[in-house]
Amino acid sequence: MKVHEYQGKEILRAYGVATPRGEVCFSVEEAVAAAEQLGSGPWVVKAQIHAGGRGKGGGVRLARSADEVRQHAADILGMTLITHQTGPEGKIVKRLLVEEGADIEREFYVGIVVDRSAQRVVVMASSEGGTEIEEVAAQTPEKIHKAIVDPVAGLTREQAKDLAAKIGLPDTVLDHAAEFLLGLYRVYWGTDASLAEINPLILTTDNKVLALDAKLNFDDNALFRHPETKELRDLDEEDPNEIEASKYGLSYIALDGNIGCLVNGAGLAMATMDIIKLYGAEPANFLDVGGGATTEQVTEAFVIMMRNPNLKAILVNIFGGIMRCDVIADGLVNAAKEVHLSVPLVVRLEGTNVVQGREIIANSGIEITSATTMADAAEKVVAAARGHR
Repeated sequence: MKVHEYQGKEILRAYGVATPRGEVCFSVEEAVAAAEQLGSGPWVVKAQIHAGGRGKGGGVRLARSADEVRQHAADILGMTLITHQTGPEGKIVKRLLVEEGADIEREFYVGIVVDRSAQRVVVMASSEGGTEIEEVAAQTPEKIHKAIVDPVAGLTREQAKDLAAKIGLPDTVLDHAAEFLLGLYRVYWGTDASLAEINPLILTTDNKVLALDAKLNFDDNALFRHPETKELRDLDEEDPNEIEASKYGLSYIALDGNIGCLVNGAGLAMATMDIIKLYGAEPANFLDVGGGATTEQVTEAFVIMMRNPNLKAILVNIFGGIMRCDVIADGLVNAAKEVHLSVPLVVRLEGTNVVQGREIIANSGIEITSATTMADAAEKVVAAARGHR
C-alpha cells in the first residue's frame, strides 16, 4: 500500500524524523491559508499523487507571495499530471501539500528496502540526491553505499554514521545525520514498511538534515497490525480493477499487453508472464487467484480481465497441488459460461486430478484450447491473440 508524501511525512515526524513544516490542502483557499499559517515565504506547492517525477511534470512549484501560492494551487488542483510513473494517461490532482521553503546546501538520497539476495534489510545512501536511484545504479553505481542490517541488532549508530560520512555529509552534522537514519529505520521497522525512501534528503545552509520528500510503501499482508496506516489508503489513486480484485482475495495488477493471465501462485504467475514474452507477446495483467480459488473468484477474475479493451486472449495456467484440477476446471467452465467469454481461452492444467480436470473442460461444450506444457500454452495463446480481431 502506498501513501501520499504528506502522510509519509506525518509518520516520519511521529518517529522523530525531521521534515519541513507543511499542510495538506484540498482547495485554493486552503492553500493560501496554509501558506499564511506557515509564515513568510517562500513556499512550495506540491501535487499529491502516488507517483514520482511530479516536479518534471509541473506538479511542484515555488511561490514567493500569497498570490503565487493562489495561482500555483489553481493551476495544479484538478490538472492531469503526467510523469514517467503515471503512464500517458496521468493522474488527476485532488490534493496539495503547501510546505515552507528550505535553503538547500546539498541534496542526498537514502532508501530502505529488503535485499532478497542478502535476505536482510539494507539501507542505501548516495550523494546523488534528486536523481532516480535506478539512474545512479546504472550510470555511477560506485556512488551508492549500503549497510546490511542485522535483524536482531537493527541499524547501529556506527553503521548510520559511516553511511552519512561516505555520501559526503560534513563532520559537523554526522551525529545529526546518523540520528536521522536511525529514525528512518525505526519508521521502516515499526510500520512494516516495504520501502522507505527519502529523495532528496537535504542539508540546509544552517546545517539541518531534513526529508524534503518522502515515499513510504507498506506490506499489505501486515496491515492488520496497523489499522491507523490502513486508514491512510487513498482509493482514488488506485486502479479500480485492483481494488475490486482485492475484495475477492485476488492479487491483480494491470499491465500493458493483450494476453490475460489467470494463475495460482505468484511464482507461477511470474513464470507465465515471462514465457508469454518469450513467445513474442505481452501479458495484460498479473493475476494470482491463490491456492484455493472458488468459482466466484474465477468468475470475478474473468470479469476483471475482460474489462481491458485491449484483451485478445486469456491463458489459464493452474498447478493443482492443494487445489484440485477437477475443482478448478468446474470453476473455469461455470465462469466462462457466466461471463460469455468473447476472446480465445487457453487452459493448461497440471497436478492433482489433472485427468478429471481435462475431461471436464473437453466435455464442457465451450470452445477452450487445452495445453499440456508451459511452452505449449504460451505458443497457443500467442497464436490465438494474433488471430483474434
